[in-house]
Amino acid sequence: MGKLDGKVAFITGAGAGIAKAASLLFASEGARVSVIELDGESGAKTANAVLAQGGEAFFIQTDVTQPEQMARAVERTVEQFGRLDVLVNCAGGSTQEDHPVHEMDLAVWHKTIALNLLHPFLACKYGIPHMIKAGGGSIINFASSLGMVGSAKPAYAASKGGIVAFTRTLAAQYAQNGIRANAIAPGLVRSERQLKRWLNPNAEKTPAQRSYDQLLQLYPFSVSDPEQIAALALFLASDDSSMMTGATVNADGGKSSYLKVMA
Repeated sequence: MGKLDGKVAFITGAGAGIAKAASLLFASEGARVSVIELDGESGAKTANAVLAQGGEAFFIQTDVTQPEQMARAVERTVEQFGRLDVLVNCAGGSTQEDHPVHEMDLAVWHKTIALNLLHPFLACKYGIPHMIKAGGGSIINFASSLGMVGSAKPAYAASKGGIVAFTRTLAAQYAQNGIRANAIAPGLVRSERQLKRWLNPNAEKTPAQRSYDQLLQLYPFSVSDPEQIAALALFLASDDSSMMTGATVNADGGKSSYLKVMA
């Protein structure tokens, strides 16, 4: 018997990285998975990978920053699977144009906030009514270690710090409906995007990469695999975490604690 038998999971950003790993893992534990992804090719690949391992998945190409598209994605999920039990709001990212505040283009600020903070709000706005009908469920938002300690990227740090407060608010507002809300704050993850950007052994390293190499030598748990974070998401989605709500779980190998101690 799987940990998520009979459950329906709505997973954003599921074409790659943590969300792809979560889609495969959740399906292996009995969940029917709604694969939400902007990129049509990668989203279809994830759904097909779930089907290939004997699971159930349905791909919906979606721009998660657009209210109409998110509302449609939730409705199509319920039409396809009949219910909604788990929201995994994993889509997100940062940009090299996330400059110091006085130098930042307003478009960069708005785009970053929309992707990292508006999108989880939209998933919850349209998904929670169906979770209430289902008798409860679990919401898993994605913060970041940089949202806990600050960052040279103010838009990204603000958006991820906002996730922490948003998650606590959800936990308080919907506990009586049987809905739990928790967040995961990963550090650096060996996703496809990060492998190209940070962890490519053949690329010439920037000062930031060299600094990270030094940190990794001092704190060897600082880089995780997508599957490790997906396993934490499974714990939060399942009844194994039935007493947890309103929490933000640091999953950065102690990096944020290290930075606080060294500050």
